[in-house]
Amino acid sequence: VQLQASGGGLVQAGGSLRLSCVASGRTFSRYAMGWFRQGTGKEREFVAAVSGNGGSTYYADSMKGRFIISRDNAKNTVYLQMNSLKPEDTAIYYCAASRWSDYYALSSYAYWGQGTLVTVSS
Repeated sequence: VQLQASGGGLVQAGGSLRLSCVASGRTFSRYAMGWFRQGTGKEREFVAAVSGNGGSTYYADSMKGRFIISRDNAKNTVYLQMNSLKPEDTAIYYCAASRWSDYYALSSYAYWGQGTLVTVSS
């Protein structure tokens, strides 16, 4: 599985961005998809995940109510809608694919995109 993330950019605090991640291959719906982020000098952290059929979603506590993850299996694409952005959301955002159901664990994701930079100005 190859993943290509896009949609990052510079936005003011309180603004919104939508990230997209397109996957190659014909088995996209078999994979849980997650978004992670890594700020400068910080460890990569879980942001959100969605099950293969899109029926279940999972969020880090700090993203609940602000971020929405969704997927379109017909387009092999997962999205991350980010609202009410804060300067502390500044990071490189990575999409990832997993065959396992441990959605929160970085180690369960075998495939990673290249990342897209989100910068939130105050």
